[in-house]
Amino acid sequence: MIITGKALPRRTFLRGMGAAVALPFLDSMVPAFAAPAKPPIRLAFLYVPNGIDMKNWNVPQEGAFGELPRIMKPLEAFRGDMIQIGNLTNNSGRALLDGAGDHGRCAGSYLTGVQVRKTTVDIKASISCDQIIANKIGHETRFASLELGMDDSRQAGDCDSGYSCAYTNNLAWRSETQPLPPVLDPRVLFERLFGTGVVLSPEETDRNARYRRSILDFVTTDTRKLQTALGPTDKRKLDEYLSSIREVERQLEKAEKESVAINPGMDKPYGVPPDFAEHFKLMSDMITIAFQADMTRVLTFLMTREGTSRSYREIGIADGHHPCTHHQGKPDLMEKVTQINEYHTKQLAGWLQNLKSIKEGDGCLLDNSMIVYGAGLSDGNRHLHEDLPTLLIGKGGNHFKPGRRVIYRKETPMSNFHLTLMERMGVPMDNFGDASGILEPASLT
Repeated sequence: MIITGKALPRRTFLRGMGAAVALPFLDSMVPAFAAPAKPPIRLAFLYVPNGIDMKNWNVPQEGAFGELPRIMKPLEAFRGDMIQIGNLTNNSGRALLDGAGDHGRCAGSYLTGVQVRKTTVDIKASISCDQIIANKIGHETRFASLELGMDDSRQAGDCDSGYSCAYTNNLAWRSETQPLPPVLDPRVLFERLFGTGVVLSPEETDRNARYRRSILDFVTTDTRKLQTALGPTDKRKLDEYLSSIREVERQLEKAEKESVAINPGMDKPYGVPPDFAEHFKLMSDMITIAFQADMTRVLTFLMTREGTSRSYREIGIADGHHPCTHHQGKPDLMEKVTQINEYHTKQLAGWLQNLKSIKEGDGCLLDNSMIVYGAGLSDGNRHLHEDLPTLLIGKGGNHFKPGRRVIYRKETPMSNFHLTLMERMGVPMDNFGDASGILEPASLT
C-alpha cells in the first residue's frame, strides 16, 4: 500500500502474508473540495422457511405502525426503519398441475419468479434477481455477490415430493441450471473474505488453525502506515472496524472449540457453532463487515433451508420446525411455530442494531441498505403462496419511507417487488419472472 497526499482509493486494501483486509469508507477517500460521495446501496435477502404464523405477523392496519404483533415485537426499536408489505404473491410456487412439493417450488422460485421443473436430475429454474444485479454492478466490489446459509446444503437427491434438493437449499441462481450453494461454515466465510478468496477444505482449515494468528497481525505494517496518514475521525472508524474483525475471530475460535465437543456422533460442519443464535451472529457480523468495507453489495442468506425439520432446543422446542407447521389447528404446535418465528426475529434485531450503530455519510449503514426479510410461504400448514410475509428494512439511501404497512392489491406478483429493488440498485429491467411492472413508487416512497 502506497500512501500519498491524494485521496485514498475507495478500494484500498491492507495486505500481507496472503491476507487482504478491505477498508470501510473513510473521509480521506473523498478528494479535497469534492462533494461528499454517496455511500453505495446494499441489498440482502434473508429467507426463513416453512412460512410464518400470519396472525402474529401481520400488522392489522395499513399506514403508520401502531402496536406491533407478537412476532414483530423484537423489532420494536426498528419500527422507523421498516415497511411491512402485504399481498405479494408467488404464483410460481403453486402446484400449477405439478402436484405436491410446495417447499421445493417456493424456494426455487422465490428469487427467480419462474415455475421450477419438477425433477431430481435435470434441474431447471432461471437466473435470480440478485444475480442479475451482481452481473451488472459486481465488478465494482471484490465479490459480485455472497451466498450464505445456516443449514444442510445438499445439492442432489429428492428433498420434497420429487423436487431436487437444489431447489430447497439455494436462493441464488447464476443461470437456469446453475444454483449458487451457500457458505455455511463461518470459518470458511472468514477465510474467503480476508484470505486469498480460496475456499479451504476442513483438513486445510484445521492445519492452518494450528499455526493461526489474527488475520490483522499479517497486515500490521500496512495498518501502521495508514494510521499515520489519517485524521482523528478516520482513525476512530478504522479502529472500530478492525476491532469488529478481531471480535469475529474470537467468536470463531470459541465456536470451533465448542463444536468438537457437542454431538460427537453427528456430522457437523467444521467450525459451526452448535447454537443457532451464536451461528447467526457470526454470519451476520461478517455480513456487516463485508457491507461496511464494500466487499459486496448483493447477498442472499438462507437462515435455514426450506422444509427444514431443525429443532430449537435452546428455546425448549425439541420438535422439528416443519412438523410443527403442519399443526392442523393444534394450539400447542401453533404456539411452537410462533416461538420459532419470534426467535428468528430476535436474531434479526441483533443484526439490525449492529448495522444501525455504524455511521456512514449523513446516516448509518442500515440507512444505505435494503434488507428483505421474508418467507416463500405464508401459512405453512396450508402451504399458501399469497400474502407472503415480507419486510423491507432500511431506507435504500433515503429512497423509501419506512415506519408503516403497505398493502397492495391481492395477487400482486412478488416479482414486481424484485423489479422495484433492481431498479433501486441501478439495474432497471423491463420484465422479470411473472412481473406485471414495478410496485407503485408512491406506495413505498
